[in-house]
Amino acid sequence: MSDSSPLPPVRLHPEAELARDALSTPLLSRSARLARWAGPDTRVDAGGGLVDEQLPAAAEVLGLSGDDAAAYASEAWRVAVDTGLVEILDESSGTVATGADLALLTGGSPQDVLGVWLTALETVLADASVPDLDGLVDAMDAGGEVDLSSLDWDPEAEAEFLDGVLGNLYLLTVSEDGPGEAPVPLPALAASMIVPSDMGEPTNDVLEQVSDAMMRLDDQFRLLEPAGLVEYQPVDEALMADIDGDAEEPPAGLDDTDVSRYGMVRLTPLGLYGLRSRLLEAGFEAPVVGELADKGADTLLAETAAFPQMAARAETELWLVRREPLAAARELLAAARGSDTGGPLRRLRCQQALSLVGAEAEPALREVLDDPELGGLARVWLTERGAADVPAPSQDLVFWLTVDTVAAQLAAEGNSDELRALVEGLAAQHRGFFAAAWRVEHPATADVLEAMGRLHPDKKIAKEARKAAFKARSQHGG
Repeated sequence: MSDSSPLPPVRLHPEAELARDALSTPLLSRSARLARWAGPDTRVDAGGGLVDEQLPAAAEVLGLSGDDAAAYASEAWRVAVDTGLVEILDESSGTVATGADLALLTGGSPQDVLGVWLTALETVLADASVPDLDGLVDAMDAGGEVDLSSLDWDPEAEAEFLDGVLGNLYLLTVSEDGPGEAPVPLPALAASMIVPSDMGEPTNDVLEQVSDAMMRLDDQFRLLEPAGLVEYQPVDEALMADIDGDAEEPPAGLDDTDVSRYGMVRLTPLGLYGLRSRLLEAGFEAPVVGELADKGADTLLAETAAFPQMAARAETELWLVRREPLAAARELLAAARGSDTGGPLRRLRCQQALSLVGAEAEPALREVLDDPELGGLARVWLTERGAADVPAPSQDLVFWLTVDTVAAQLAAEGNSDELRALVEGLAAQHRGFFAAAWRVEHPATADVLEAMGRLHPDKKIAKEARKAAFKARSQHGG
């Protein structure tokens, strides 16, 4: 995932709601309970972890039992130390005390609580990138040092892999053509990191890599779920036995086509907040729907120019709700002017914004009827609302608006199917379109005609468009 262009904007839940979610996560709630339990008799080892003899008592405080109780208690303690819920007073004697940050969980702001949770998340993500403990023990030499080469484990590469997977999961979640709030199959997520985008049928070697990645991710998402980052349905145990070759034959009634058996993962609202925070820290541009509500119309149109259509609409609705309709329409129209390359897309976003404004805005649209850049969209708005006495546009204005519209669609969508259909429709409806279009005094005329020549399926019409583009460039000395 590249940080060179902004990610699609995300809808975040209110911070107060996210803070409540953070406090209720198993990981943070356990860590807070242990921080309150810690006292003068609590002892830690040289690394700050609870000494082994105190783990059973810690597990009992947390109401944990079973084989994994001590491991869960140890993890919760480590998070308590890392987040400042517990403070180590003396490393040599291993004494501890309640940390100052514990008070933030009850008396702090939602941002304070989320800050503690984000620190806890970093601890869990670091743990998720470490191989299993059995492997570490096997790789330990006589001196107590771990031989990483024998583990076939590269800490940096492992962390980068998990970051990449989480980045792809974030992108899938916030993209308008993605699954949204629906869970993502684990094989698809693993394949997004392994299978090249230009590969047709994956090779056996690639499929084996995807399978290995799925097993790693299954372990990692099991660790990340108690932190509140994801909701996770693990890989079916029967399937894992089949993959490992341990199953003599598949259990009766097992459906090989059920994709949910291979693991399903979904980012929680808290997880979306957490990953966005990490992406921002890594230098990505990750906008949030609603953060432009108090900005000017020029900022709104400029920023939403890169947004997908639904996100641009949602952002605009939040912007409009804070303003009186007539004043908002005037501000939008003023911001839409300009002969720069971004002008057509600004006017398209302006037109879309004005479609959300009621009849109170009519005076603002009538004021720009004679404006060479805004007169066309003003007539469209007034006509769609059945306004009386709307002057007919001149032919020059019709052609100018046509070029402006196609230029905006090119900027917004590139060579999309919708734009291809628009190009075909224009050529079919207006005989002699290219003979007149090259004369249009619009900065994007030549680019638009070239695009029409590239997109139109009829070779003869495409050639007419290219010739018109050449004339347009010649006319403007391009």
